[in-house]
Amino acid sequence: MNPEQHRGLHHLSWPEAKRAAACDGSTVVVPWGSLEQHGPHLPLGTDGFFAEQVLHQVLQALPHQLPIWSLPLQSLGFAPEHRRFGVSFTQPAEVMLAQVEAIAEPLARSGFQRLVLFNGHGGQISLLDVAARQVHGRHPQLGVHAWFLWDVDGVMDLVPEPERREDLHAGLAETSLMLYMAPNLVQLHQAVAEPPPPPPAGLSLEGRCPSAWTTKALSRSGTVGSPHGATASLGAALNQKLVQGWITTFTTLLGSSWPPRGAAESSDRV
Repeated sequence: MNPEQHRGLHHLSWPEAKRAAACDGSTVVVPWGSLEQHGPHLPLGTDGFFAEQVLHQVLQALPHQLPIWSLPLQSLGFAPEHRRFGVSFTQPAEVMLAQVEAIAEPLARSGFQRLVLFNGHGGQISLLDVAARQVHGRHPQLGVHAWFLWDVDGVMDLVPEPERREDLHAGLAETSLMLYMAPNLVQLHQAVAEPPPPPPAGLSLEGRCPSAWTTKALSRSGTVGSPHGATASLGAALNQKLVQGWITTFTTLLGSSWPPRGAAESSDRV
């Protein structure tokens, strides 16, 4: 069995998967993306592609004996902010919550100890956090983590201003990373720069004091930021930072008993 098959839970037979669940610290990771417009120059599946590719590199780098497996990419996400740009898909929030539960329930029932939702789409960070809390409430024996691909210390320090501040969607960072990972999927000649309007002091579109927004209110092209100046070398640096950051985080998680569970909950194995 090659390393990719070893890490893919879907490549195992049910007795093999059952034995995997019984390993101390058994962890399953689900890469999650979205099918949404990414300006005129990047593909609809950008977010999921990044989540899947970074996770693949991380799992390849982790020691073979660590009890961690992955499930296939979940491509359809929650992206109502992009729905006015042609073929951009979104599912209702309640459907996505049910989807996470449908994944978590058999894992909990089989005895897996952790589920990581490895998310590449910024527009569903809060929803997956709600899903994680809801699932853990129903299955307290299953630790659930909702992690955002780009939430790695120092990764955005590689992106110069003003793009570091204005890069919300399909800008310098995403375009550079795609130029490194799959340059054949980038139509750089179609790239358009549309930085978002500056909010009043103390307010923001994302981060502290955020606002709900639609892409159409900020951009005619679908880009919110500037992809101009994107390079594969910047993409390589971003990729290295992301992969190394997540190797550290997954190694820390797998070497711990985190998250904390009460004595009654930790012994309540299904």
